[in-house]
Amino acid sequence: MKDYLVKAMAYNNQVRAYAVTTTETIEEARRRHDMLPVASVVLGRSMTAGAILGAMLKGEEKLTIKINGGGPIGTILVDTNAKGEVRGYVSNPQVNAGLNQQNVLDIKSVVGTNGILSITKDIGLNQSFIGSVPLVSGEINEDFSSYLLNSEQIHSSVGVDVLVNSDFTIQAAGGFIIQLLPNTEEKTIRLIKDSLQNSPYISSMIQQGVTPEQILKQVLGEENISILETIPVHFQCQCSRERISNAIVSLGRNEIQDMIDTDGQAEVQCHFCNERYHLTKEDLETLLKERI
Repeated sequence: MKDYLVKAMAYNNQVRAYAVTTTETIEEARRRHDMLPVASVVLGRSMTAGAILGAMLKGEEKLTIKINGGGPIGTILVDTNAKGEVRGYVSNPQVNAGLNQQNVLDIKSVVGTNGILSITKDIGLNQSFIGSVPLVSGEINEDFSSYLLNSEQIHSSVGVDVLVNSDFTIQAAGGFIIQLLPNTEEKTIRLIKDSLQNSPYISSMIQQGVTPEQILKQVLGEENISILETIPVHFQCQCSRERISNAIVSLGRNEIQDMIDTDGQAEVQCHFCNERYHLTKEDLETLLKERI
């Protein structure tokens, strides 16, 4: 089943809800970065939350998520947009982790809690809007909930997770974000809290292969939701040979000439997708002649 996201309203437009499956998307990221399980879970949770936040954008808007909690995984970076395109990487994809007291991967020790989660939104006005919050748990879910509450003043429940097979491939990935709008009645809030407490963990739901629609029905009740839109989700990097050439041109004539004189070539690797771009001496000389 291809990854996709659903947007919905619930409880007579008092609640906004999103749910997504990202299994293929996270597997593509895992394959490209050759990640060990804990890195797959950390990046997968972040990319899944990012895919949902991207669905809250419009048109050509996009956002970048950056998390650095001081842990051994280093920086977590995710790019996403309103079209369901998402990409990401971690500084140390080969980081390993033991089990915590709940006998699951110790995400917190890998991410760390001494740092921030920041989101930069590019809404196409020649300026960006940046919101940042201190990390509260290093488990990703709570950190995104904290961001939405403290930076955007939206009470939100975030549930995202990734399950990894014994061969390190991705078994299942997905999640939801439930948001209370300003007009939400106290009765509705209590119903949602009770439902969230009594619903299966998101990891259990995605392990059973539930769809985004089923996730929302499980959490909010089938009779309470109205599906508005469905969006395909996939790993998509924005790099290209042309973009790489533009980046090299921006270094200036002296730097390019030094590449020609010293190495006779240039090789650039994209952090987000690990694609390598090789430029020969002739390619560099062409850039000097035609672009500078």
